[in-house]
Amino acid sequence: MTIARHNTAVEQTPWAALAGVIATVSVFAIAQGLTYPLLSFILGRQGVSPAMIGLSAAMSPIGFIVSSPLIPVVSRRFGAKRTALTCAFLAAILLALIGWTQDLYAWFVLRFLLGAVINPLYVLSEVWIIALAPPSRRGRIMGIYTTIISAGFAAGPLCLLLVGSEGWPPFLIGIVAFLVCAGCLLVVLPRLPDMRGEEGHSASVIGFIPIAWLLAVSVLIAAGFEQAVLALLPVYGTQHGINEVTMSALLATLIAGNIALQVPLGLVAERTSARQVKFGCVVLAVIGCILLPLMIETPLIWPLLFFWGAATYGIYTMSIIELGERFTGPMLVAGNAAFAMMWGVGGIIVPPVAGAAMDVFGQPGLPIALGAIILVLGVLMVVRRRDA
Repeated sequence: MTIARHNTAVEQTPWAALAGVIATVSVFAIAQGLTYPLLSFILGRQGVSPAMIGLSAAMSPIGFIVSSPLIPVVSRRFGAKRTALTCAFLAAILLALIGWTQDLYAWFVLRFLLGAVINPLYVLSEVWIIALAPPSRRGRIMGIYTTIISAGFAAGPLCLLLVGSEGWPPFLIGIVAFLVCAGCLLVVLPRLPDMRGEEGHSASVIGFIPIAWLLAVSVLIAAGFEQAVLALLPVYGTQHGINEVTMSALLATLIAGNIALQVPLGLVAERTSARQVKFGCVVLAVIGCILLPLMIETPLIWPLLFFWGAATYGIYTMSIIELGERFTGPMLVAGNAAFAMMWGVGGIIVPPVAGAAMDVFGQPGLPIALGAIILVLGVLMVVRRRDA
């Protein structure tokens, strides 16, 4: 009898629709992962200062932040399906304009708009995956999703190894990727829910955050932590005498942990709860901050970064799972839009704070700042549990 129930649950899992959405996500993750290094290389050849290159790169996250509150409104007005498809085509057009203009100041506007139209693709894709995933399998499915997202971002820069960063070929890869994304959406859209009218018409990002503020803070801290590590760990490593090639390999190890362990974490969440696994990830992240200065110059740094990366990214994965456990319909759209906004805010706030800590405290500043930030999340989770 147990086996029969298990088989029924498997049959009810809409694998075709899920595969279509995840394929869509993977394609535009590759396109976005390609864009960041490509435009930085081009600006560097033009003699643009590192500060201006960084400011240019910040335009896309700002586009994420500004567009996030609009996603529930637009998807409710025009439908999630039409919104996502339109954004895929607009992303291809904007990337073509970026390749055509080759101008720093025009890129500020275009990169902002690119972030604004890519954001609904991420938000609505996550919404569809959460809505389609049966509760009994949500952990592993969201683990697969976050794994593929990480792999897509990692694959983007690898495209530059094949075609270089000069001329139209790298831009064409990104443009074609967004068009393929639109094609995948066209195929799978009839199988997807439109996410309108299931919970009324009042859901908004501003309304969601007070209801689930701890989830929003979790995403802000997880995003800021990850981006601070990627930006400042190379600086920290070189201060310890580690060369650039080795640091690149160490960063790849960190990302490999993100990719390899999200599905196992999701399976554990199915057996326990996403909140418990998230708290475990927070504890491991704090331990990683403590061990980093002790192991940075030893061979143990390799396994440390592998599991540290998995734990810190696992905070975001568990937050998505918890979101799906608590909300549906328009509120789920608002929640995912709030996550996107918090991701952008975290990326803007945490790396400068960690960098300032390194200016003040020197080498120890990075693990001190990151450890303090992640510890705040752990304390909030404990306090919230006691209040509940």
